[in-house]
Amino acid sequence: MHALDDRLMEILACPAEDHAPLRQEAAELVCTVCARRYPIVDGIPVLLLSEAQPAGTADESTG
Repeated sequence: MHALDDRLMEILACPAEDHAPLRQEAAELVCTVCARRYPIVDGIPVLLLSEAQPAGTADESTG
């Protein structure tokens, strides 16, 4: 997955009430405050609360 444009990242914000900045982690954008994870689909960030994964629910295998 390639990184989103720096100018775009400067204006994107979490759609939750805090409107915090986002950081890119692989194919997701992660809120720097609430840690919700928003998917990037075909290079387009999907910043809908209904599509977000809550904090701590990353797709990780448990062992």
